[in-house]
Amino acid sequence: MTPVHLLGIPHDEHSSFVRGAAEAPPVIRAELFSSAFNMWTEMGIDLGAPGILVDEGDAVLDGSHDAWEEIEAAVLRVVQHGQPTICLGGDHAITHPIVRAFRKRYERLSILHFDAHPDLYENFEGDPRSHASPFARIMEERLVDRLVQVGVRAATGHQRDQWARYGVEVIEMRQMERALSAAPQGSLPWRFEAPVYISLDLDVLDPAHAPGVSHREPGGMSTRQVIDILHAIEGRIVGADIVEYNPRQDFAVVTATVAAKLLKEIAGTMITSARRPV
Repeated sequence: MTPVHLLGIPHDEHSSFVRGAAEAPPVIRAELFSSAFNMWTEMGIDLGAPGILVDEGDAVLDGSHDAWEEIEAAVLRVVQHGQPTICLGGDHAITHPIVRAFRKRYERLSILHFDAHPDLYENFEGDPRSHASPFARIMEERLVDRLVQVGVRAATGHQRDQWARYGVEVIEMRQMERALSAAPQGSLPWRFEAPVYISLDLDVLDPAHAPGVSHREPGGMSTRQVIDILHAIEGRIVGADIVEYNPRQDFAVVTATVAAKLLKEIAGTMITSARRPV
């Protein structure tokens, strides 16, 4: 069985509004490995079996080099031989250097992006590396061949223009039920030809499910809806990130528990998809 690697990226220097996401990786790990839960996924995979989930610890971001270079290098060390890897943020800005690393390993790449926000600002408050801008950087550098965004419900006019500019496929939250029920058989937006990278911003969830984020946006997805989409993905899943958990904003580690659950289900989909060709 193909092992899944876990790597923390404790970085939030490009967050707006409030900081705290850099503190997330150890809190999510604590819930993941808590004796309150077992390590089995809903797909019947025991992540607690020896060698199935390999924790690489956290990337060392000591400021000796540009942080984007440090993050890219740390991720590339893990994924260069094709190991499926889940990165724990950190804010959403880190997705840009992470995807840079994945693109060096994979000639083709698609992203399935869960988020309340498109994160496509050309720059936000003068910062082109803002956590509100990573997908603008990813698309302008042509790091992926296809970007699908799900759960969006806070898109500005500028970001809607960016959708058109970059050819982004979007299922806004207000359209989701109708869009999915109307999709022709075999044409769901999570059927992918190229290897898939999942970017999961926890604020895609309604605050009732995930209060511990920096930018709460009501009217979002349920944990069940996200899991159902993860299980429905058709394609080889090679990487993922879980970002924007902010322990300073959480209540009784509810959101960390949700993050750990989603991590397990992403890992399960990675393992079951590993036999598909890249």
